Amino acid sequence: MKRKTSVTLSRDILVAIDRLAGSRGSRSAVIERVLRSYVEHQTRISRDAEELERLNRGAERLNAEVADVLAFQAWPGE
Repeated sequence: MKRKTSVTLSRDILVAIDRLAGSRGSRSAVIERVLRSYVEHQTRISRDAEELERLNRGAERLNAEVADVLAFQAWPGE
């Protein structure tokens, strides 16, 4: 369900929106498309950052485990 809202924009932005909308488009459609894209992009950035955090935590744990295993190995010539 769509809701009506009021937004104040700079004149140059309105001119650009009107140009994107063309003669048969609407400002609302252009603004909604742009905002939807922005929200999806920000959501993806947040999700990627969380995933990277999990991967880094896992890598730290694995690196510590490898260091522990290597500490028990006998190196040739020792």
